[in-house]
Amino acid sequence: MSILEVKNLSVSFKQYTTGMKQKELQVISDLNVNLEAGKILAVVGASGSGKSLLAHAILGVLPSNAKISGSMTYAGEELTYSRKIALRGKEIALVPQSVNYLDPLMKVGKQVRTSVRSGDPARKQKEAFERYHLTQKVEELYPFQLSGGMARRTLLSTAVVSGAKVIIADEPTPGLDPAVMKEALRHFRELADSGCAVMLITHDIDSALSIADEIAVFYAGTTVEIAPVADFTGKGEALRHPYSKALWQALPQNEFIPLPGTQPHASSLPPGCLFEPRCPWATAACRKGRPDMRELREGTVRCIHAT
Repeated sequence: MSILEVKNLSVSFKQYTTGMKQKELQVISDLNVNLEAGKILAVVGASGSGKSLLAHAILGVLPSNAKISGSMTYAGEELTYSRKIALRGKEIALVPQSVNYLDPLMKVGKQVRTSVRSGDPARKQKEAFERYHLTQKVEELYPFQLSGGMARRTLLSTAVVSGAKVIIADEPTPGLDPAVMKEALRHFRELADSGCAVMLITHDIDSALSIADEIAVFYAGTTVEIAPVADFTGKGEALRHPYSKALWQALPQNEFIPLPGTQPHASSLPPGCLFEPRCPWATAACRKGRPDMRELREGTVRCIHAT
């Protein structure tokens, strides 16, 4: 069952150029994702592909110069800005990429307890800290007294005690030792199995494959493919988009094949398919317009040549 659906999301920012002229920089275009109860959707792609911006758009925390179009629904109803504010931290929780989201003036134990919406806050906070190997004395520390890994584990605790129906984890594992990282990933799986919808934003495809149900591949501010985890195997024969295949084949455990070229900057996007300048399948038709997402072999893809 779908809990949160994003359709044709586009995000642009107004910027000033020389002579105080304004221009709009399109950073996300026609982006689609669907979060379902009981499932984990992992979002992968290069830096600058729009992964974190998607999370910020869902939560309504984009800067004031952002312009948004498209549609977002939560539990079947439009996710307006006022509704985002009402649901944020309650039914939709974020595990942010930056540890600077912690309140520098509040002890971390209290910060976690304030996120608890039902049950005994003290008990839930202690259970979360035990799960993520944070000792009792950490409760009385301020964020500046934590190591990077401890701060990230505190953020994990804040999200998981919230009782949220949707959890968006933006690069939640960097800085964690392998045992804690494995525990955190396992807990995301447990949350999904208990009925939550989880979106895991990560560069670590291996971690995503260990717990996710589907993988959404982002490129230059849009979704190019959404595929079941089972399709990420072998040499990527089951994958649909050439970028997904290249991303898979570039991993060290596969053929470690580099992809020529670079992801285009938002200020210089190609006129047609965003991947066309680097694509081995490209034809003249690819330069005529941006392809729509379409269903193909139990997944979706944005490519006119995919079969």
